[in-house]
Amino acid sequence: MKLGLIAISGIRAWDKELMDFGLTLPGFVERSEVVASLPSLGLLTLAGMTPPHHQIEYSEIRDLDEPVSASDRFDLVAISSFTAQIKEAYALADSYRSLGVPTVMGGLHLSCMPDEALQHCDAVVLGQGELSWAEVLQDAERGNLRRVYGRTQALFDLGEAPMPAFELLDISKYNRLTVQSSRGCPFQCEFCASSILISPKFRQKPIDKVLAEIDKIRGIWERPFIEFADDNSFVDRGYWKALLPELAKRKIRWFAETDLSVASDKSLLKLMRASGCGQVLIGFESAERACLDGLELKTNWKMKIYDRYRDAIKTIQSEGITVDGCFIFGLDNQDPNIFDSVLDFVQETELYEVQITILTPFPGTPLYSRLKDEGRLLEENAWEKCTLFDINFVPRNMTVTELYEGFRNLGEKLYSDEFTNWRREQFKNQLRRRMRKEKSET
Repeated sequence: MKLGLIAISGIRAWDKELMDFGLTLPGFVERSEVVASLPSLGLLTLAGMTPPHHQIEYSEIRDLDEPVSASDRFDLVAISSFTAQIKEAYALADSYRSLGVPTVMGGLHLSCMPDEALQHCDAVVLGQGELSWAEVLQDAERGNLRRVYGRTQALFDLGEAPMPAFELLDISKYNRLTVQSSRGCPFQCEFCASSILISPKFRQKPIDKVLAEIDKIRGIWERPFIEFADDNSFVDRGYWKALLPELAKRKIRWFAETDLSVASDKSLLKLMRASGCGQVLIGFESAERACLDGLELKTNWKMKIYDRYRDAIKTIQSEGITVDGCFIFGLDNQDPNIFDSVLDFVQETELYEVQITILTPFPGTPLYSRLKDEGRLLEENAWEKCTLFDINFVPRNMTVTELYEGFRNLGEKLYSDEFTNWRREQFKNQLRRRMRKEKSET
């Protein structure tokens, strides 16, 4: 069969004024643009486990300005998309189905909303695609696709993880590629719409498989920049202390998302830096302790360690690893003072990078269910507003207007050239002081 694997990408704010504002301040939407420019690791993984007698064409569609034509003939099309672009993905699936092309969809959104998806495609894959893809292909070859494959939260053994088909990519289109070393997260945050929705247990991929994927990338990109696509890296420090020396031999640059506990292990930080880690992304969520209460459904870990926030940032950045600190606005315990609190926190801690987002009720999350039950959603099923920059709920301790204007004004201050350059210079000064101290001690 000729298979079309299509990723819908290109995150953008629904609110035109906010997006226009963001486009004038690169840092404001920088992280979303990076995510949007990443290839679909899920589709590449499915391509990697596809039998060789099939012909595969991988593509990414940022905007659906060009209609699907009869010349785009496939025997089967598989579509993956973020929630914010899911309606565009549905439109694409409708177009292929109108041409008689069987269409299958999968991913986090589809796993949460299968009945919605089945109005637009022939089949949906629930949960982790590796468990169902072989069966999908067999049924498609027989012309007998079922409507639903797989089930949410079924566990796939990462020891059997297939090699993603990185060779399908035009590497010139990307500034980083993703490798996954784990799935799941030991924390369960109310707002999180990540792999915990389909991966209830934290699991680690064997080190040799991770290294094999990186080596394959190095075969098409001499000095790659790798983003570890894990919900929370460094949960198993022993695993990483075995992996990092091997990464160092490969002379790559890399980035990862983690929790604050990484700062408590200086030997780990040194290994990270020596192996090419340039930055870690950490979700601080709020600059006020009370606002962290209840974010996690099983524990109040972030609230309990709040007093360690400032020292942890200093510790990590003193090792030459920049911190991208993430903050969410619209949390129940936040009032309009939170915007000044975050600005003061960033200035005090000299955070190298800052990501600010609006609390977003993604489908399938406990947050979405709670806000819906409380009658606080502005629009149900407004998936196009799941951008992290748009407001689709009524805040508890401020108005929608106060949230919008406070967010916008804070972004203007955080991402001004003057403040951004100051934060960059503070990081450089910190490194210079450290180098002078090390030199004086030798």
